[in-house]
Amino acid sequence: MVLHKWLRPLAVAPWLTVLTLGLAAQDAPPAGAVKVAEHQSRWVYPKEITVPEGQRLHIVQKGDTFWGLGARYLGNARAWPQIWELNPWVKDSHWIYPGDPLLVDGSRKPIAKADLAAEVQEVTPGAPSAPIPAPSHEMTELTAPQDVTQLPPDRRRVESKQREEMGFGFQDFIQLPYLAPKGSDALFRELGALSITGTKHQGRTHMGDGEIVYLNGGQDKGLKVGDRFLILQVRSKELFHPTDLQRRHSLGDVVQQVGVLRVTTVLPKGSVAVIERSMDGVRIGDRVAPFTEPANIPVKLRTDITEPMPIKDLGMVIYARDNHGITAQGELVIIDKGSADGLQVGDVMVGLRKRTFPITESRNAKDALTEKTNYILGQLLVVRVGETTSTCRIVRSSEEIVLGDLVTR
Repeated sequence: MVLHKWLRPLAVAPWLTVLTLGLAAQDAPPAGAVKVAEHQSRWVYPKEITVPEGQRLHIVQKGDTFWGLGARYLGNARAWPQIWELNPWVKDSHWIYPGDPLLVDGSRKPIAKADLAAEVQEVTPGAPSAPIPAPSHEMTELTAPQDVTQLPPDRRRVESKQREEMGFGFQDFIQLPYLAPKGSDALFRELGALSITGTKHQGRTHMGDGEIVYLNGGQDKGLKVGDRFLILQVRSKELFHPTDLQRRHSLGDVVQQVGVLRVTTVLPKGSVAVIERSMDGVRIGDRVAPFTEPANIPVKLRTDITEPMPIKDLGMVIYARDNHGITAQGELVIIDKGSADGLQVGDVMVGLRKRTFPITESRNAKDALTEKTNYILGQLLVVRVGETTSTCRIVRSSEEIVLGDLVTR
């Protein structure tokens, strides 16, 4: 067995997030192959893997990202698609999970310092594997990255078949806000939503991943062991449009998806469930509704935009996730355009802001001449559509976006 550094993950690109799940120990597999420990993952990972000549095996740790692994193993963070290319079972580069096995190009010299060599283990083709050591909790300091463009052409692996960027994945889905125009109570009746009525730990007000909760429905509601439910919270009662300064016409209630739970025990009139994944604290009184696995949404960024932007079907940002007044790239917002305006899931909107600027100098503001224009703030991917409103994910932004900022096609 040859030793190399067990590489501590880097906290870099937030859009390549890794979910924090456990890694279980496994017995050693036959010589020449590595048995992958069973763990929770969204992907169908190989249960046993043989490392080809010239490659090495990396077991994903909490906090790892393709971006960070590209910097560590290839000397250039932007070369991360080369790692993704070797692991086609990872269907979306935004998501890798602790315990997942990743093949990486072993021909490049690792760029971590040599004084941490005892912390890691390298898998050599043809050699038996041993239990994987626990990762170090200290950050690994890196040397200057090597420019991948200086590699020979056969090692450069220019990504001629670069996959589509995924603008919306599972983590976005379970923190997605949307408008219920008729109010949250009417929505919950329509969905046949149940309620979380208690938790195993009495007195606890907020629950997270892996915790046990109780539901007010069981055999009487047709529940079965293994049923999965989406956890819903009301985040804003009676949302008003930013232009409705007198707050006269409510648009409805804002409901936010905050997690997923799975039923483990079904009783005559109640059920026991475990929270599989949550992005916000789950509370007693939260509602749950039947869950269907969401699809990733690819994004094709707009290339037809210029400043000033010609305005078409002008809309407005009316809500930002968690009632934030200021938001930016990666976040979710609600706009006041929907299917009645022709919007569809997958459409890309352009965020913009109007600007008035002077063209003459004058001490008297009334005499000053001005012009009006606009400038681009970013691009927003439509991920959920209602009749008059839609939820969008900000996939690009050059500066903060605030309530009242404009969107156009």
